[in-house]
Amino acid sequence: MRDPRYDILFEPLQIGPVRTKNRFYVVPHATAMGMPALDEMIAFRKARAEGGWGVVCLEETMIHETSDHAPLPDPRMYNDKYIEPLSRVVAAVKEYGALAGIELAHAGASGPAINHREHPLSPTGKFPHYFINPISARTIDRQDITNFRQWYRDAALRARKAGFDIIYVYCAHNLSLLQDFLDTRTNKRTDEYGGVFENRVRLLRETLSDVKDAVGDTCAVAVRFAVEDRRRPSNITALEDGRRVVEALADVPDLWDVNVSDWAWDSGSSRFFEEGQQEPFIDFVKKVTNKPVVGVGRFTSPDAMVSQIKRGVLDLIGAARPSIADPFLPNKIDTGRHDDIRECIGCNACTAEVMTYSRIRCTQNPSAGEEHVNGWHPENVPEAHDPDASILVVGGGPAGLEAAHTLAKRGYQVSIADAGSEWGGRLVRERRMPRLSAWGRVVDYRVSQLQTMPNVNMYLESPLNADDIVGFGADHIIIATGAKWRGEGVGRHHDEPITGHDLPHVLCAEDILNDNVPSGGSVVVYDEDYYYMAAVIADRLAKAGCKVTYVTTASDPSPWTHNTLELVHVINSMNEAGIAIVVGTMITSIDEGSVTASRLLDGAESRIDADTVVLVTGQISDDELYQELVAKRGAGLIRSVDRVGDCLGAGQIAQATYDGRKAGIRFGELTPTG
Repeated sequence: MRDPRYDILFEPLQIGPVRTKNRFYVVPHATAMGMPALDEMIAFRKARAEGGWGVVCLEETMIHETSDHAPLPDPRMYNDKYIEPLSRVVAAVKEYGALAGIELAHAGASGPAINHREHPLSPTGKFPHYFINPISARTIDRQDITNFRQWYRDAALRARKAGFDIIYVYCAHNLSLLQDFLDTRTNKRTDEYGGVFENRVRLLRETLSDVKDAVGDTCAVAVRFAVEDRRRPSNITALEDGRRVVEALADVPDLWDVNVSDWAWDSGSSRFFEEGQQEPFIDFVKKVTNKPVVGVGRFTSPDAMVSQIKRGVLDLIGAARPSIADPFLPNKIDTGRHDDIRECIGCNACTAEVMTYSRIRCTQNPSAGEEHVNGWHPENVPEAHDPDASILVVGGGPAGLEAAHTLAKRGYQVSIADAGSEWGGRLVRERRMPRLSAWGRVVDYRVSQLQTMPNVNMYLESPLNADDIVGFGADHIIIATGAKWRGEGVGRHHDEPITGHDLPHVLCAEDILNDNVPSGGSVVVYDEDYYYMAAVIADRLAKAGCKVTYVTTASDPSPWTHNTLELVHVINSMNEAGIAIVVGTMITSIDEGSVTASRLLDGAESRIDADTVVLVTGQISDDELYQELVAKRGAGLIRSVDRVGDCLGAGQIAQATYDGRKAGIRFGELTPTG
């Protein structure tokens, strides 16, 4: 039963000529599916509608060939052949009573248009700032502006014909030609579309009016607008032109979808941003418009959602990442199942796959992106083939917990054991490191679910060897014993141990995670892992009073975090902590008091003072127990043995939960390895 405190979240709301059934709103967000993966896109959006969201929007959809984000496969609406395919998305969303939205966009100078070999478009001409393609954007002329307005109008008409209820004009994330016109850095025009504010806002006003004239009688027209550019100094701020745009166009669109630019701030990770972090920038919007306002903030708490509405910040609770992590979040709030919500952890595994042009995925929700490909549902699992079969999962980290949860939901008799005193595996220690506490939700959700299931037995402080496992008597075994950080320095650039790795002042990530932290002195942290661990360790050591030098063979610190939208924040935080950053450099040897480093570009050598050295170069799967059990299976002592997560191959937590889900779903269908 719904808690009356949350009734306001389920009130219907009028948006222009259409009405949403509640205030839960899936904002447009990338999936890296697009037209080449239409069935995947349909299944993904359908799951959110089934889960109770009142509005489900399609991502950035290109209105013309000059706005091509290839190799990212965005949807398209620049000719009639796209109407029928996208109408299938609409039908899937409307099946559950949700409104369907579409974000019509032109990327301007940010769209390299490499598929169509067109020059990108810009108010004044510039290089695309998101890509390194060696092609310059061209300055659009008067005829181009006329054409641009017609492209938007035509795309809107196609969107209406496809059945969309809400049609967007896109002006955000530093990925929009319309935003380029507003920005004095990119608009140096001297005609009626440049110079003073009234001229720079002209094209946005005209485009909104064109779209409203074309479809506004039956469709709501929304504008997605970044009220503040946080990436670099700009005239577009909530105190300056960002506010002026909202004031000037207050009642033109039917809906304001407001955020900040660019994506690294709009979808800021939990390492650097709290829930609701955009409020100080967007809270003025409802004060200057009578139209509904939607915004995001990685909201997972229904109390925070209610607060946003009652305090007059938002009318609709926008979500991208929380809807990926739990498509059924609205239904769970509606039925009082708050403990069943899979809260987004803000790790941005979802953005990382989009940035690498691969299908969206999620650490908390392994079914994300797999709804069609694997037929995985975010809530439902197939019934057990043999419900009397007993399964023992050894290892209580992300993979083991997910495997146990999935198998138990299917109806199997499941036991899970871990040698430690807490559930969580790698996350027992990692969640206590700087900025990673939110990642503990991966463990908390799964443990809380397992603890309520009558067909599950859970055992902590239970180290097991192969004979113990055979003696336990389970029919099937799943090993999820994780991985350990290497201590000898073997990594991306070192096929052999680093000379001096065995000196007493040389540590590895395992030592820091186990609280073996030097109390001061100079420390070199050497990163060949390329994700978060080395930077997090450097942060912890700096907080402990050490003088830290971060060294990596990569060209940027923590380079994978470019894909999780964290790189700029990682660099800023390291600079603020006084951590020296040395990139493109390999440590070749370690001596007492220093390391010898070689610059990859030219081989130039240098020495860096180091009272302590911390090696973060890679992990080794802990699969010894698995290999012993394979032999036991060969002797007929157990029926099957499988391995999942880091025990199979060390990787991201998202890979571990995926492995756990896959093992749980496919159990009984495929013969386990071994």
